[in-house]
Amino acid sequence: MATTTVAENVTNIVGVPTWTVVLLQRILELTGKKHIHEVWPNLEVFIHGAVSFEPYRSMFNKLIPSKKMNYLETYNASEGFFGIQDRSNSQDLLLMLDYGIFYEFIPLEKANDENPETIGLEDVELNKNYALVISTNAGLWRYMIGDTVKFTCLDPFRIRISGRTKHFINAFGEELIVENAELAIKVACEKTNAIIGEYTAGPRYIDTGNKGGHEWIIEFRELPDNEDAFIHILDSTLMEANSDYEAKRYKDIALEKPIIHFAKQGTFYQWMKKRGKLGGQHKVPRLANNREYIDDFLSMINH
Repeated sequence: MATTTVAENVTNIVGVPTWTVVLLQRILELTGKKHIHEVWPNLEVFIHGAVSFEPYRSMFNKLIPSKKMNYLETYNASEGFFGIQDRSNSQDLLLMLDYGIFYEFIPLEKANDENPETIGLEDVELNKNYALVISTNAGLWRYMIGDTVKFTCLDPFRIRISGRTKHFINAFGEELIVENAELAIKVACEKTNAIIGEYTAGPRYIDTGNKGGHEWIIEFRELPDNEDAFIHILDSTLMEANSDYEAKRYKDIALEKPIIHFAKQGTFYQWMKKRGKLGGQHKVPRLANNREYIDDFLSMINH
């Protein structure tokens, strides 16, 4: 893609942030240019989706340092097209009600019940996390796609994607969701001049002489100025964003300070390749309520 597009008049890009970064960096390697507008001077918009853009915003600002560049989010998947960012001054997504999709919602705390009750759009509440259930004119029937959303406006219906139904950590009652993790990563990066690459996190279980905690593996495009400060800011931001996490962290009553492994660049690429999960349809699992990903990752980098 890099060799094919480098000489074209590219004005817009549509893609997943994680893989688009790889493409843009390769183009700069091939051309020896400092930033993308030296290659594509007419580039003006990046339409992104699939993963949260916030951890990658500073990276794109560095790759494309221009005030004329615009970023717009879409919420689409193989199962359907659900939402678009229709206002430049807000990151809320307008829910698409006329795209052949019928929506139902399950309060997140009931999402893993055997027979959870669903509600329709007429009963949703603001700022409450829901698991999304869809039926479509393509044949899906009451299909739970795995995403969680929360409503920011009810007229018209606007949403934000808050996480995944299976991507959370609640080993100690802390109820940590992807939205909390993304915010903490963003704040910690901003305050330590770091640029994130990829990350994943899971629980560290209680054993002899140790309380429980969380264990993170983070790969940076640019390392933080101070690694200890990064850990402290991430931890404190999680406490501010999540009262359950804060309660468990209070005086280390149930959770100790998180452990963070600073991975070398390219490590997540190798891990995804090892798992047969390379490509735009595959995403790095951000949070897990077990040690499946953490242990697999650590076994790879320790050998």
